[in-house]
Order: sequence, then C-alpha cells, then structure tokens
Amino acid sequence: MCIRFSLLSVLAAIPLTGLAEPALNAGAMLPAEARLAVVGDSITEQKLYSRYIEAYLVACAGRADVRVFQFGWGGETAGGFAGRAANDLGIFQPTTVTLCYGMNDGGYRPFDENTGKSYEGSMRRVMEELKKAGVKHVVVGTPGAVDTFYFKRDNFAPMSGADGYNAVLARLGGIGKQLAGEFGQGFADVHQPMVEAMLKAKPALGEKYHVCGGDGFHPDANGHLVMAAAFLKGLGCDGSIGTLTIDMNGAATGSAGHVVTGGGNGSAEIESTRYPFCFSGDEKSPDGTRSIAPYIPFNRELNRYMLTVKGLTAARAKVAWGEATKEFSREQLAAGINLAAEFTATPFDGNFNAYLGQVGEKQQFETVLIKQLVTNFRGFEGDAQADPEIGAAFKTLKEKLAGRQAALDMKARAALAPVKHKLTVTPL
Repeated sequence: MCIRFSLLSVLAAIPLTGLAEPALNAGAMLPAEARLAVVGDSITEQKLYSRYIEAYLVACAGRADVRVFQFGWGGETAGGFAGRAANDLGIFQPTTVTLCYGMNDGGYRPFDENTGKSYEGSMRRVMEELKKAGVKHVVVGTPGAVDTFYFKRDNFAPMSGADGYNAVLARLGGIGKQLAGEFGQGFADVHQPMVEAMLKAKPALGEKYHVCGGDGFHPDANGHLVMAAAFLKGLGCDGSIGTLTIDMNGAATGSAGHVVTGGGNGSAEIESTRYPFCFSGDEKSPDGTRSIAPYIPFNRELNRYMLTVKGLTAARAKVAWGEATKEFSREQLAAGINLAAEFTATPFDGNFNAYLGQVGEKQQFETVLIKQLVTNFRGFEGDAQADPEIGAAFKTLKEKLAGRQAALDMKARAALAPVKHKLTVTPL
C-alpha cells in the first residue's frame, strides 16, 4: 500500500516527462520467432489497430517470423484481464504483449485517488501475471483519448466532458508509464498522439470529423491507425520499408525485399516482397485511414518507401508508378521522395487490402475462440486435474483450436504474393 500511495503522489506532482523512462530496446521487443498478443478492451476488440499492427509487421516490416493473436474484450478493465491472463494466453503462449487499458478503468468520471490506486493495482497484477506466464517483453500502452466533439458528459464542469476525461486518461497513462519503467518494459503513448491528431485534423476537416469515434471513444479506422502507430513505435519498428535508386545513365538498385528484375537508364522493374502500408477510404472520411495521414507523422516515421534518382539533368521529371504519375524537381528526386506518401494509389493496394481482410477473418475467429471457448475452460480446471481423461481432452481441444488459428494465419499470408511493379522517370 505504501508503494502505491507513493507512486500516486509522484504522479500528482511531476509531469509525465519527468517519470522514469521505460526500457525501449527496439531489438528486444520482437526477437526472432516472436509471438505477439494484442490485449485490451472493446477498442482492441474492434480489431482495427490490431489488424494494422499485424499487417504492418508481416507485410511492411518483413517479419514473416512473427505471429500475432488479438485478445480484445469489450467492456474490460485491466483487472478483468489480470483474472483471465493465465488461462486465456495459454493457448497462444506469447513472447510479447501489448496492453491498452484505462478507458473503462477511469470510470468516465473525474480523477480521484481511488481511481488511480485501483488502476495501478490492476496494472501491477497484469504485469505480474504476464511475468509468471513467461512473457518476456511487454509494451504498456496508455489509454487512447475521447473525441472533443462527440464525447458528452456533464460531470466534469467547469471543464468540457472531453477535456475533463482526457485529463483523467492522461493521468492513467502516467501510471502506466511509471509501471513500465519499474518492470523494465516498453511503453507506447497512445493518448497524446490521438489528442494531437484531433487538434490538427478538425480545423481542416470540421469538428464533426471524429478521430476518437462517433460515440466519443470507439475510433474508426482513422483513429485506429494513430493507435497502431504508437504501438509499432513502442515495439521498435524503424519505419524503413525500402529504398529504390534509379540511375538515368545506368542500372537501378533496390534494398532488401525489393529486387530489380529489369529496366535501366531511367526505369526499373521491381519485384517486392515488402509492402508499403496502403491507405483506404477518401480524404475526408474517418472510416478510412487516408484522411488522417496528413495530420500524423505515420509516413515519415513508419512508412518510408524511398525513391532516389541519380544523373537527372533536367530541372523536373515525371515519375510514373503503376498507373499513377506525378512531377518532382531534380532536387527532390536527388534527395529522395517517399513513394508511400506521394502516391495515393500504389501497385500494392490490391494485395495489401486482401491481406487485411484475411487478417480480419483470422482475428474474428480469435475473438470467438477466446470469449466463447477458452476463457470458459477455467471452470473445468478442477475436473481436468482430477480426471486425466478430461485433462487430455481439454489439451487436445486446445491444440485443435490453436491449429485452426494457425491455419487461418497461413491462409492470410497467402495473399502476400510478391508484387511486380515498374517505375519510370521521364525528364521534362
């Protein structure tokens, strides 16, 4: 109890930046053959940011060795997960876990000492349960944010409901950061990037353009991309998708994952096994990811698919990529342009979206698997221990269910065929 009171008093007196820094060892979060469990409440169970994380790691970062399982549970608090962690995680046996709790833990009311004590105690139990389960690497995420237009509560006066509850969520995020540092684990600030995205996007797209959801707290695709970015950075992703170099007077080259199969003197034919992250939707709709991209640093920090052009003598040139073309200056091309940011349509879009759909099918099965089956196995633990035949039957069932999840994973990855594409640079 003394430890918890001390931690809360520190959080009340010291700004978030003054807290002990978590261990953010990029290489350690996802070692070879990592098994990543994405854990959280109903926002996680929406299976959007979890899908983006999985698709990014496998398709964009080229981590075919990584396996991902979504463990979201609607309405859950950190304490709820602490109670089911040992049982539910057993079917997947993760090596790495991301956590996103706090939205429900805050109680949708002003912060008080009991709120902080309860959240800290529950998160401490979660961290201890993960340690006992053999999870080596944890990224503690802050809760997200609530939308400044759509979240309506009258119990935060004189502050607005959204400002009031966002202040609560920030306090809970500080507790999570402190615990990440205490346990020597990673940390992902989900809350502040969502607030900053709202501050930038709403003046351009209107107050009714929600970043945190039309109900105020369940984001659509746009907000989930912000969340995914926070966790991907917490997991240590460096954002480099690949680099292509076109020589106007010679052969083109490509970095790992991008093999140049033909072309030369201003063109390149490429076969790529690593994809840039591909956006969906239009420029104004929150139900796609494209609309939020200009207001967050996603392309710069996590989606760099660079083209550099050497030997261009003209002041400007036209770059044709797939069916799209765009003009750039000689200086821009010499320094390098980010194809993922500059082109709204890419040769990767079809395969990437097909893969996202397959990942969604897999993660939907994971929700059913955990919520309707595996979590209920806890009720038969005594029977399984008392009767070896029952124990063996449950073991077989778990193996069969895990095999079905693995089969859906394999099916999804089949959509990630190498993409053949062409770049042509034409002097103007």
